[in-house]
Amino acid sequence: MLAKQITTINHLSNGRVAVNIVSGCFRAEFHAVGEPWLDHDERYRRSEEFIRALRGIWSEDKFTFAGDFYRFRDFSLKPKPIESLPEIFQGGSSRAARDMAARVSDWYFTNGNTPDEIAKQVNDIRTKASETGRKVKVGVNAFAVARKTEEEARNVVQEIIDKAIPDAVNAFGHEVKNAGQASPEREGNWAKSSFSDLVQYNDGFRSNLIGTPQQIAERILSLKDAGADLILLGFLHFQEEVEYFGQQVIPLVRELEARRSETRAAAE
Repeated sequence: MLAKQITTINHLSNGRVAVNIVSGCFRAEFHAVGEPWLDHDERYRRSEEFIRALRGIWSEDKFTFAGDFYRFRDFSLKPKPIESLPEIFQGGSSRAARDMAARVSDWYFTNGNTPDEIAKQVNDIRTKASETGRKVKVGVNAFAVARKTEEEARNVVQEIIDKAIPDAVNAFGHEVKNAGQASPEREGNWAKSSFSDLVQYNDGFRSNLIGTPQQIAERILSLKDAGADLILLGFLHFQEEVEYFGQQVIPLVRELEARRSETRAAAE
């Protein structure tokens, strides 16, 4: 069903569609739809089969697949997606998530973190992916608060945290920390998240895009240096702050990138 839906959108949008495969971290969601709650690494193994099945349906006629979770025999989908296959995104940060990304995903999404911690994940995934000739792009979550002064920006973040509903944050934290700590190495998403981190539910504050436009532009390049190809941004007041970000931050990022290019060219 998903393969057909994405193919239809692919044709209607002239190829402008991708799919994000979520392995799941809320036990109640699985129970609500009558699905068994698998162990952490088994959930990623099922997701990997799902991705392999999607790609097979999109690219082959009479597709046959015999997995532990999904099975197909001589299945053909017509029409196929136009041009290249839709890109596949996935999230996570555990060992199982990174290994799956290295094997089958186009994009790896991870929670917000420092450039040093992002670099560790990027290097790990890309080393493993290169062993089979694959390339994986990396996306990082971040919550942006751009203001005229850093103090003003930090005050906004503190106000967000102060106005959070503790019971809701703690309930969310209970579920996701169980998921993060359920990985064998106990290093999945949210495994080490504080209350403040959980207020922005994908650890967006930890990416530290909080401050003046100049500070944020410099930190964006630090994330890029760490290996991030994309930053998934959240904002407090979406319409107003996206416009401000586009006018005040993005030009500075481009300016910093241009300076870097000039410096490299001069050094050659």
